[in-house]
Amino acid sequence: MISSILLPAAATVPATPAWNPTVGIIISISSLVILLLSTRIEKPLVGPKLPILPVSIPTFVAAMAFGHIIGIGIVLGLTNIGRL
Repeated sequence: MISSILLPAAATVPATPAWNPTVGIIISISSLVILLLSTRIEKPLVGPKLPILPVSIPTFVAAMAFGHIIGIGIVLGLTNIGRL
């Protein structure tokens, strides 16, 4: 149940898109780009290291989380302008 205070604001919120492969691709690419950029931070190797990538486990988790946040912003922005 929505509070009566939130009802005027609910009318202005844009619709969120349903998941489809395009949304998954956008979020995956944004996560990979952020992961590649995370090697440029000052101390990417603090903590246990990943055997394949030149980053540590905490850096990998943080990059993936931030990549998802950026990807969600991209998806919502594209939906808002009608491109997705």
